[in-house]
Amino acid sequence: MGLLDKLFGEFVDIIEWTDDSNDTLVYRFERYGNEIKYGAKLTVRESQVAVFINEGQVADLFKPGMYELKTNNLPILSTIQGWPYGFESPFKSEVYFFNTRQFTDLKWGTKNPVMLRDSEFGPVRLRGFGTYSIRVIEPVVFLREIVGTDAHFTTDEITNQLRNLIVSRFASILGQSGIPVLDLAANYEDLSRYVTNKIRPEFVAYGLDVTTLLVENISLPPVVEQALDRRTSMGVVGSLRDYASFQAAEAMTAAANNPSGSAAAGIGLGIGFAMANKMAESMAPPLSRKDYLQLPDSGQEKQSPEDRYFIEVDGLQQGPVDFKDLEAKVRSAEVIRETLIWSQALVDWTPAGQVEALDEMFAKLPPPLPTS
Repeated sequence: MGLLDKLFGEFVDIIEWTDDSNDTLVYRFERYGNEIKYGAKLTVRESQVAVFINEGQVADLFKPGMYELKTNNLPILSTIQGWPYGFESPFKSEVYFFNTRQFTDLKWGTKNPVMLRDSEFGPVRLRGFGTYSIRVIEPVVFLREIVGTDAHFTTDEITNQLRNLIVSRFASILGQSGIPVLDLAANYEDLSRYVTNKIRPEFVAYGLDVTTLLVENISLPPVVEQALDRRTSMGVVGSLRDYASFQAAEAMTAAANNPSGSAAAGIGLGIGFAMANKMAESMAPPLSRKDYLQLPDSGQEKQSPEDRYFIEVDGLQQGPVDFKDLEAKVRSAEVIRETLIWSQALVDWTPAGQVEALDEMFAKLPPPLPTS
């Protein structure tokens, strides 16, 4: 600064700060040589606190109001250094204005996914992000621990550190919560409250308070989200067989409306029927043995491996015989209830009378004669 700056500083006796920014936490009032005249006016507005620094030490703290800087108004300063009543004072002091309003809509988010074990999906990676708000509650602590001699301290200079604190505590709470991934959205409010209570003491150690913290979203990796979307789509579709029939019907309608002519319409209709039949066959549930035996006779004998039986006769194995042959042997009493049989559906050789599939055969036979 030059001579004009010095002279201008001598005549300026108003110390104040009007903040026209949205991110300034601390502002140091600049005076030539840091000289403050006796009787200067200090204006501290609402949402501000002023801190006087004398020879590197905190001397006084002023809350909102207007003050005339005289010895009787500065009890702390008066014990440190007297105020001469001359035009040029050797008293030198720095004035720091602290913005104590809330600073809102500060962002936090995980740089790397948080690994945890989910009860439904197993190991998963989650990302989370949200917003938080802070305010200065201990100006002297904030000055000593964070600001130092910075003349213009903004939120950008501390948000990275605060974000790291939030993410660390968020990851710990999320891993310990045991909340299933699909239920996290219903617990954002509880997670926000837990994280806030966890990090508040660490913010206070900086002279700050976290007034609100919101968890806005917890997301899965894109590949997992796509798989989850497909799973959800399957739930919406319902029965694949009905859906395939509907799609085939839509294809037939589109083919019938094809303006290329009746021949193309006929081809499209045939393709639609073929698609419907093929897909219905591929997705039809497997037939039970009872349903299998009730199929209409097509001229070819239909057999299931489970319907072929081996029979124990006089200690020797015979067979295999099909279901109809076995039924004939039952009618002729070659196979009785005590005869041991085996098929792929049975674990071990079993008396024929204990095989549920043969109940109908033995139901048609009279019970054994009573012994005399």
